[in-house]
Amino acid sequence: MSGPVCNAREEAVDATDDPEECRLEVTEGHAAQVGAMGVNRLVPRRARRTVGAWCFVDHMGPAPVTETVGLDVGPHPHIGLQTVTWLFEGSVVHRDSMGFEQLIRPGQLNLMTAGHGVSHSEETRGIYAGDLHGIQFWVAQPDSTRNGEPAFEHHSDLPQLDLANGTATVIIGSVGDVSSPARRDTDHSGAELDLRPGESVVPLRADYEYAVALADGAVTIDGTTLTPGKLGYLGIGRDEFALTATEATRMMLFGGVPLEDELIMWWNYVARTRDEITDAHNSWTNDDGRFGKVASPLDRVDVDPPLWAR
Repeated sequence: MSGPVCNAREEAVDATDDPEECRLEVTEGHAAQVGAMGVNRLVPRRARRTVGAWCFVDHMGPAPVTETVGLDVGPHPHIGLQTVTWLFEGSVVHRDSMGFEQLIRPGQLNLMTAGHGVSHSEETRGIYAGDLHGIQFWVAQPDSTRNGEPAFEHHSDLPQLDLANGTATVIIGSVGDVSSPARRDTDHSGAELDLRPGESVVPLRADYEYAVALADGAVTIDGTTLTPGKLGYLGIGRDEFALTATEATRMMLFGGVPLEDELIMWWNYVARTRDEITDAHNSWTNDDGRFGKVASPLDRVDVDPPLWAR
């Protein structure tokens, strides 16, 4: 799932000015459009640009997929990032310029590394009918890999950590002493928390900053109730956090060592300079081979160049 990154009005709903007091900072997401499907974009926001190396978070659905409406995004390019696709309901077909075709189902991790350049499509219509519900993240690649070769991996069996009232499925990195086999280019982690009503305590790393995003249900953290549609930022310096689910709840926990690099994001590109984005977009527009070809029935996606390059 990929869409334009735009900076709209952001509002911090609940925060604290006392550095000695750990409280949840809650930020509203905003509506965006990806293909024919509306999504709730939680990151980036003016109030919270990144969480560790996690630089983009789109929550899609739940929304019906029919013969005419679905998540159908034709071939489009990426540089400098990893896409992390995670479904709660439904299925999506991933096709990319490396020749991979993969059906994604709930509880399975799709991880595509863009490096110097890759293109892919995401398709639902004609493949699946019913509700589609999921989340896609982007993770900014570091200098050591962001100009490297693209790569793809799919993990259908991921480890779990037992909690007092639920489980944590570790998709990337580690939670406590449970680690995912998925590739990491930076020091970060992510997990789905599947909670029953009641309190659970989740282990964290004190050198990470963390955030949470709910798929459904409701939880209370630091005295604040969090519901879907909002980003809950936990900050840095915690070695654990307690949360109380008031009903059956699914949510994502993600974090990492705070990112020191200043990112420039435009359309589907994550870079460090405007020139890098201009060069990449020229390559895509001119179809010069940098982004390869995707064997998709959908038309490729083209957009006008950035304003600074016109």
